[in-house]
Amino acid sequence: MSDAGYDHAAVEQRWQAAWDDADAYRTSDDVDDPTYVLGMYPYPSGKLHMGHVRNYTITDAYARYRQMCGDDVLHPMGWDAFGLPAENAAKDRDTNPRDWTFDCIDTMRDQMRAMGFGYDWDREIATCTPEYYQWNQWLFSRFHQEDLVERRDAEVNWCPECETVLADEQVEGEAELCWRCDTPVEQRELEQWFLKITEYADELLEDIDDLEGWPNSVRQMQRNWIGRQYGAEVEFEIGGHGSVTAFTTRLDTIHGATFFALAPDHPISKQAAEEDEDVRHFIEHEADPEGDEPNGVATHLTATNPVTGEEIPVYVADFVLSDVGTGALMAVPGHDERDHAFAEKMGEEIVPVIAPEPEEGEEPEVPDISEEAFTEDGVLVNSGEYDGLGSETARERLTEDIESAEHTTQYQLRDWGISRQRYWGTPIPVVHCHDSCGSVVVPEEELPVELPEFINTTGNPLDAAEEWKQTTCPECGGDATRETDTMDTFVDSSWYFLRYVSPDLEEAPFDLARANDWMPVDQYVGGIEHAVMHLLYSRFFTKVLADHEGLEHREPFTNLLAQGMVQLDGEKMSKSKGNTVSPQRIVEEYGADTARLFMMQAAQPERDFDWSEEGVRSTNAFLTRLKEMVEDFATEQPAGEDDATARYVANEIDATIAIAGGEYDDLTFNRALRETQDLVQTLRQYAAYTEPHAETYERGLSAVVRLLAPVAPHLAEELYAELDTGEDGDETEFVVDAPWPTATVDREYVTKRRQLVENTREDVRDIIDVAG
Repeated sequence: MSDAGYDHAAVEQRWQAAWDDADAYRTSDDVDDPTYVLGMYPYPSGKLHMGHVRNYTITDAYARYRQMCGDDVLHPMGWDAFGLPAENAAKDRDTNPRDWTFDCIDTMRDQMRAMGFGYDWDREIATCTPEYYQWNQWLFSRFHQEDLVERRDAEVNWCPECETVLADEQVEGEAELCWRCDTPVEQRELEQWFLKITEYADELLEDIDDLEGWPNSVRQMQRNWIGRQYGAEVEFEIGGHGSVTAFTTRLDTIHGATFFALAPDHPISKQAAEEDEDVRHFIEHEADPEGDEPNGVATHLTATNPVTGEEIPVYVADFVLSDVGTGALMAVPGHDERDHAFAEKMGEEIVPVIAPEPEEGEEPEVPDISEEAFTEDGVLVNSGEYDGLGSETARERLTEDIESAEHTTQYQLRDWGISRQRYWGTPIPVVHCHDSCGSVVVPEEELPVELPEFINTTGNPLDAAEEWKQTTCPECGGDATRETDTMDTFVDSSWYFLRYVSPDLEEAPFDLARANDWMPVDQYVGGIEHAVMHLLYSRFFTKVLADHEGLEHREPFTNLLAQGMVQLDGEKMSKSKGNTVSPQRIVEEYGADTARLFMMQAAQPERDFDWSEEGVRSTNAFLTRLKEMVEDFATEQPAGEDDATARYVANEIDATIAIAGGEYDDLTFNRALRETQDLVQTLRQYAAYTEPHAETYERGLSAVVRLLAPVAPHLAEELYAELDTGEDGDETEFVVDAPWPTATVDREYVTKRRQLVENTREDVRDIIDVAG
């Protein structure tokens, strides 16, 4: 035997060819018990990496398991094929993004087939084809009809390296870096197309509680991103500039407002900069919203506190953001940590106006705020007629009493800017009439608006496509210019899961009846980095389509698993770090089943784990031993008795089946595989120390083969064919079509029995210790 064990290449090639010949994974549209299993489709970057392999092994194992349980399983694959990396790669290689992308797709598809992933390739999609992206354009048109699309000037995130706009969700970290290239992001004023996701902010937030099959971390990230805050808007008069509205969640602290702060890009800040060189210099050179400490500059303006009538100084401060609240705030340093730090820095007064709730019958004790702010609710002090009121009551009273105050709900979530100044994306289906029609959405019967031939240029390539740009207005027939921005590629992925149900449909983006049969996706698997982009946008699209296109569900994914990373020596694998492991090498050296089994047994799917070459070799050795056990049984049938040992082994078989099935249900594959490997060890010992009872031993081997089939499908097929057996005549051509093994006991019974045995062992050990 070689170090790489059995002839995995022959086994895997044989069964991959057999599956292809039999269309083993084709999904019928006529289903009784639909289960939709989906991994986030990949960007076709050229080759699979180990993160891909782990993600798609998880979904493949679960899909195979559900199929063996009798479900009708939809398990498709496609390609997130638009995007800037392909455009840049095409520029570097003097080719076009289309050819580059499809070459990458061909390579990655071959690698997926070599991994044994059981996809229904008849449902394959690529978002860069007109057959797909025409429906992005159709959806844009429908959103426009429902007043969910808007074009307006906006300050946007601009990546100077990528030369395109980024959504807020695509700007990462405190340093505000581009999510693609880590370049510092700039702010620019541009005319942009927006999808009005904020119209669904409340529903997106409130329905998070119903996503019980999602990780709590992802749900909390979405709550935080939507960022709903209840508060009040109140007007402060600024001398010479009229009233300015400030938003606050703590109107109960208004008596402690000792200064007023404006965002650097607030209109009054800009006016002040024209008149005051210090303000101008601060805005242009010193303002740093992501800095470690708050900075600002005095404007020599004052604001009037609407409750106390006191004149307080006005600052331009970089911790005030124009897109949060109103871009203006009343600063209460006694009860806000950031305001406290700024007041100390600028020498402003810090006044306590909230005290902790006192014990009954006692007076409130004013807190010491000299070192830090008191930020909790409590009772009002130093607040005139409002003294003694609790914070919540005071907020209500003050909102009623202050003439300019009114209850307001604010959100951190902003409308989704989808305009991108790049070539390789979906053209936004709009023309700009040279006469009086304005911006006109291209009629549905004229879709798709296809991309022109690629132009290798700087800036926006579509702007340079003069012949393509010039068109006629659909409304008046006059001269018009096409919109030259393309859509954010997250539009593609916001509904792709619906396209799989009817990928060849020419009349609509998806067949509604089939979508209502299959959706929502039962099990979705992908990285947590998509929590506030793809996953949020997909929820938004699904809700819109439920409201206006007849979908019967309002959430796209019932269960979500955010898989962990594959690491090497404790660090994430990365080309830039040079610490990658090639899946192709592992498949060639050890086989796809070995790679799959090692990954699935190494850790629970949501946890990171370290790649181990020794672990891979050990896994391969295990599969080799199992193959030898089955071959030995097939060539020489044992003739042992159905005695007490056989009955013990039979009980262990039942226990393993019961536990492993439950672990597969929970997607804790590592535990299911540990149970299965323990059963293999039991069977080995059974055969080593006595002549096994043939029926019991064969049932054990058959159970092992089926329990391993979702994770190591090629060898499972080989051994299933070798055993040529089923339970009660349930033989099938492929093991994936064989029924999941059944047990005479359930998981709960086995768990309790094992706990009882362990408790008894502990009791015996305690007795021995006492006796000794």
